[in-house]
Amino acid sequence: MSTHAFALLPAPVTLEDHGIRLIPLTPEHAAGLRAAAADGALWNLRVTSVPEPDQTDAYISTALQGQSAGHMLPFAVTDAASGAILGTTRYHDIVPAVARLEIGYTWYGLSRQRSHVNTTCKLLLLEHAFQTLGAAVVGWRTDNYNIASQRAIERLGARRDGVIRHHALRRDGTVRDTVMYSLTAGEWPEVRAHLQYQLQRPRG
Repeated sequence: MSTHAFALLPAPVTLEDHGIRLIPLTPEHAAGLRAAAADGALWNLRVTSVPEPDQTDAYISTALQGQSAGHMLPFAVTDAASGAILGTTRYHDIVPAVARLEIGYTWYGLSRQRSHVNTTCKLLLLEHAFQTLGAAVVGWRTDNYNIASQRAIERLGARRDGVIRHHALRRDGTVRDTVMYSLTAGEWPEVRAHLQYQLQRPRG
């Protein structure tokens, strides 16, 4: 067995803190995801992966196919108290041989953006990746024109690795450049302390 492999392979799990619960994504979450995406009509944003309402079932199916194949682990992001679905996120591009995974396909209803939801989700996913799974590195990728996403990733303390040019199709048929970021296990303790500090501050 490789000395660089995960300590524990990624598998469906429920993660919870600060009133946010991440639960394994299932087809039963389709209606909740449609409602979350309708909060801001997020599918109209060309630089995101938010599905149009009639594509939500296929979006979930693709995510679960990736889970079955071993390279994705999707979650529904929910309010722990009410059970309301706020959005979704997932581990993807999971590479067990080198203990690497990425966090992405992340979106929340407009009313939940710029709140503690994203910070909590990142803390939960990073804690699980580094402290339970034994990840060596966690990555992110985003559209070169998605400046808000890039700033959010950089605020986490992730390092910008570079840009892959002419890398992936956008929903409008144009081809994007992809900006790559990463965070190593050695960098995690400082990032963890910073995320915890942000969540301890009074919310407006």
